Amino acid sequence: MTAAHRAMAQLETWPNLVSGAPRCAVGQAFRTTEYEVVHFHSDHAADLHLTHPAIERLLPELGRTSAIRLTPGSAWLTVLLDCDADVELLLSLISVALKAHGDARPRQPGAPCEWYGPPGPPQLAAVEVAAGAAPAPHGLVPAARRAMGRLIPHGHRSG
Repeated sequence: MTAAHRAMAQLETWPNLVSGAPRCAVGQAFRTTEYEVVHFHSDHAADLHLTHPAIERLLPELGRTSAIRLTPGSAWLTVLLDCDADVELLLSLISVALKAHGDARPRQPGAPCEWYGPPGPPQLAAVEVAAGAAPAPHGLVPAARRAMGRLIPHGHRSG
């Protein structure tokens, strides 16, 4: 069982979240009745929707781990999932996200994630999910992307 599968199994037990297809049409999402909180594009990463104030407040701590990827100006962040500690970090941040969204006024659905860009045709996305593969961002295979991502300074994206 991958780290992403362990995280999803735990999230299935959370009473305030339901699973389904993400807005970006690739992978598995967990949402409240009002907004998408987290989604998994692959077995090795999860995109988490925080508010801008929550990201700003947590920025010093988020910069201390190589498992977090931030995109400047985005309310989404990516958690790379390689081990149990990454799963625990993700679950903790999901709790923060639930609280942050509950405190945010007015409620607005967030912009879709930016990790993989616009999804391909729905048929292609369905085939990739069924095959268990995620599209390779920037022409890299997922394992190479994870390895490179750990070497890139925080707040920067490869590409």
